[in-house]
Amino acid sequence: MARGHHDIGGLAGAGAIEVTEHQLSDWEILADAVNQALGARGVKRTDEMRRAREEMDSAAYRDMTYYERWIASIETILIEKNILSKEEIDKKLGEFKTKWGEP
Repeated sequence: MARGHHDIGGLAGAGAIEVTEHQLSDWEILADAVNQALGARGVKRTDEMRRAREEMDSAAYRDMTYYERWIASIETILIEKNILSKEEIDKKLGEFKTKWGEP
């Protein structure tokens, strides 16, 4: 079985794993809270999150940070389950950018 783009553990050139403690950004804390809340409400499961990450475009996966992958996975699941539409998400994102600027 071929390795997926997400399966880089042990590969030469994959780089060292960052193990130092670091302060999470506000948006990372919020991403974790949203993830936990959706799990507690039964909206998404761990296996769905893993599948969404595994099915991501390889280049997008490599370009994203850990919590950006979470957010992208949550977005995918919410769209798949018809809880939110891509258009609704994009509209709200546009409102945030207008109010607060680019992240």
